[in-house]
Amino acid sequence: MTDADDFRALPKVELHLHLEGAAPPDLIRRLAAEKSVDLSGIFDAQGSYAFRDFRHFLQVYEAACTVLQTPEDFRRLTLAVLEQSAEQGVIHTEAFLSPDFCGGGDLSAWREYLAAMAEAAAQAQRDHAITLRGIVTCIRHFGPAKARATALCAAETAGAIVTGFGIAGDEGAGAPRDFVWAFDCAREAGLGLTAHAGEWGGPESVRAALDDLRVTRIGHGVRAIEDPALVERLAESGTVLEVCPGSNIALGLYADWRAHPVAKLRDAGVKLTLSTDDPPFFHTSLCAEYAALSRAHGWGPDDFHALNRIAAEAAFCDTATRADILNRLEPAP
Repeated sequence: MTDADDFRALPKVELHLHLEGAAPPDLIRRLAAEKSVDLSGIFDAQGSYAFRDFRHFLQVYEAACTVLQTPEDFRRLTLAVLEQSAEQGVIHTEAFLSPDFCGGGDLSAWREYLAAMAEAAAQAQRDHAITLRGIVTCIRHFGPAKARATALCAAETAGAIVTGFGIAGDEGAGAPRDFVWAFDCAREAGLGLTAHAGEWGGPESVRAALDDLRVTRIGHGVRAIEDPALVERLAESGTVLEVCPGSNIALGLYADWRAHPVAKLRDAGVKLTLSTDDPPFFHTSLCAEYAALSRAHGWGPDDFHALNRIAAEAAFCDTATRADILNRLEPAP
């Protein structure tokens, strides 16, 4: 099985997906036209997102978000992203949600945006049998003060949709210890914790996320492979890596699928899951990721089934939802 369509029917769980980063380019263009916003500079001649490197990617990402201005915009976005995921066979997804992009981090506005996203999630669950949980995410390069406000948004709305808290953005902007207050606030609210680390930051960034933020999942984390002792620690602790190979390759972190350390990490006993991160930016899909890994490492349905079970067990959801996901992952008798 080496073609993306070969994997479409396989039930999947995706734990690392940025809601705004998964926005179909045509939706962003429609919203820009409706609001008379000129975003022509962020698209290439084919109409796809265009960027030069990671920092430029962040700039293009934030520019695209400027047309997401109202709760209704986010309702449309959430529905489009979940329809897109369901087409890939995803039955459960956890998306990073950013109050900074939803009313500027104001709690009262955040509630309105969250209600709109929850409405779309309920519609997608009815129509496409996909469940959504949200990981409220502070943006590292926006600074610790904004992270505290984001954590309060997460803590005050923890519940049916909001089940996790995380941090994303430029890994070079501030140390994890600067965000301890935000993570402690989210932990006290009962939220699951994850942090982007070990992508542009080296193994030390993974250690800091584990030691200072005390997370149970790491977004990316692949550069842990550079530190054998850290790999052993991850394997022994059962910390789950949310690995996004296509993203890492598209941004130039690794040259190709064979050079990516996902197989070495798995062989070393590290628990990992597979996700797309910001799929339209990186010209990928979850089925395409599976097919590429199948070609590079010979992985087949049994391997991907095992990885999806890990994802289900690591999901930030309640016991009943987890049991339903695990049941749906099993092949029909």
